[in-house]
Amino acid sequence: MELYQEILLKVLERETVQVTFPGLRLNADEIIRQESYRALCNIKSILEDDSLEDPECFIKIEEIVRTLEEVGSNAGNRHDFG
Repeated sequence: MELYQEILLKVLERETVQVTFPGLRLNADEIIRQESYRALCNIKSILEDDSLEDPECFIKIEEIVRTLEEVGSNAGNRHDFG
């Protein structure tokens, strides 16, 4: 690495990094709240689907897991069928 880059790297590693998204209108809490509400609405809709019989509960659970995955939640070992 050139001396110039080494000096610059040393100075910059002590600085605080700030990332901004100028077009973003919501803060982190509002984003999480909005996505969580959307996920809960989907889960409620899945659970209220009376067209599925009890043996089809697996399908409901699978849909819930997929809904959680859509918002970035990891379903853990319960969804690892591979």
